[in-house]
Amino acid sequence: MKRLFIAVKTDPEGDLLRMFSSLKAALGAENIKWVDPANLHLTLAFLGDTEEKRIGSLHPMLGERCSGFGVFDFILAGAGVFKNFRDPRVIWVGIRSAEKLTMLYNLINQGLKNIGFELEEPQFRPHLTLGRIKSVRDNDNLKSFLEKYKDTEFQKVEVKEVILFESILLQT
Repeated sequence: MKRLFIAVKTDPEGDLLRMFSSLKAALGAENIKWVDPANLHLTLAFLGDTEEKRIGSLHPMLGERCSGFGVFDFILAGAGVFKNFRDPRVIWVGIRSAEKLTMLYNLINQGLKNIGFELEEPQFRPHLTLGRIKSVRDNDNLKSFLEKYKDTEFQKVEVKEVILFESILLQT
């Protein structure tokens, strides 16, 4: 079994890297598992533990679904948390100009269904996860920091490929 997901790779630069560094410094005393900037990505489908025999059908499906889709961009903009500021779980950077990304998400998810993958289908909320919060003592500090960036455009991301990733969980 391999733990798999389908995603778009994102190479952070400039304003995003500066904000991320400042965020980690401002919240350094909190219990947060930060994503390595080299591993930032936008997940299109999380497949979870997948049997080896099923993996072979993924590459042809992705090739078929993504063929002819072309290169497009989206904008990394804004920052916030999932669940809410009273009980934050994930710190994220948002996405603007996501129409083509949503079309790609729908194509891939239909392709996954066609080859027998059953996925949970929450509403697609494209984002980059910066950190997973284990606990925060100062929610007001977190909120005030992220509020400063709610309307900030960090960078444009050009999508040239969709990648099938394997996630390896490490004990920390």
